[in-house]
Amino acid sequence: MIEALVAILGLVIGSFLNVVIYRLPKQMEHDWALQCGQTPADPRPGLVVPGSRCPQCGHALAWFENIPLLSFIVQRGRCRACAAPIAVRYPLVELAAAGLAMVAVRAFGLTPEAVLVMVFLWTLLALAVIDARTLLLPDRLTLGLLWAGLLANALGYWSALPLPDAVLGALAGYASLAAVAWGYAQLTGREGMGLGDAKLLAALGAWLGWLALPLMVLLASLLALLVGGLALWRGRADRHTALPFGPFLALAGGLAIIWGREWMALWLN
Repeated sequence: MIEALVAILGLVIGSFLNVVIYRLPKQMEHDWALQCGQTPADPRPGLVVPGSRCPQCGHALAWFENIPLLSFIVQRGRCRACAAPIAVRYPLVELAAAGLAMVAVRAFGLTPEAVLVMVFLWTLLALAVIDARTLLLPDRLTLGLLWAGLLANALGYWSALPLPDAVLGALAGYASLAAVAWGYAQLTGREGMGLGDAKLLAALGAWLGWLALPLMVLLASLLALLVGGLALWRGRADRHTALPFGPFLALAGGLAIIWGREWMALWLN
């Protein structure tokens, strides 16, 4: 019964994450246009209002068209007004958010730690999808995650990680990838990694400490090499194709927060 309620909560949160994934980059584009002295073509969307609409025909979705997962199934993945296909990303994000919530509860029980882990995993999910779609990692999410990790460790609500280790993890996480990005730019004359990746690794370091950073970076790099190699082999990319690193960091961070203690025991021994 408890797991069913947790799964329903995850589906609802996943529905909201879909809004964040779609609208937050548009907010960033709107703000950039204003900073450049341009007039944005569309008004700045909020994360709560206006209500959801079909991106094809502008049909305002009724409440029964916004039921997580169920509406997609009943409508057979199409808009009720214009029959345009609804991106499969929407139900997948909802299912992923529900699954992550259940993983957190199974790993930590019905505890404050489980709630913190849910928020951590849901934020990583949103960041991973946004980066995969747009090559952006919004500061509102990465820096929010960083400060949440430092605060949770400072108040003793998360793990037994000393606050100095969390602060050092944030500093080392940012500095390491920022140095890699700077070095690559100096050697090649072009950007190979954005500072959003460095801020995300800083956030992971704030939650998990500096000792976990090498394992997370190693795992994320191996996954990125595997995916990039497969894309090259199948002809879907070339050596100049941009590959977002955020999803791999997010996956490594999610695995680390669930199984990080076991990893650290093996690493230190």
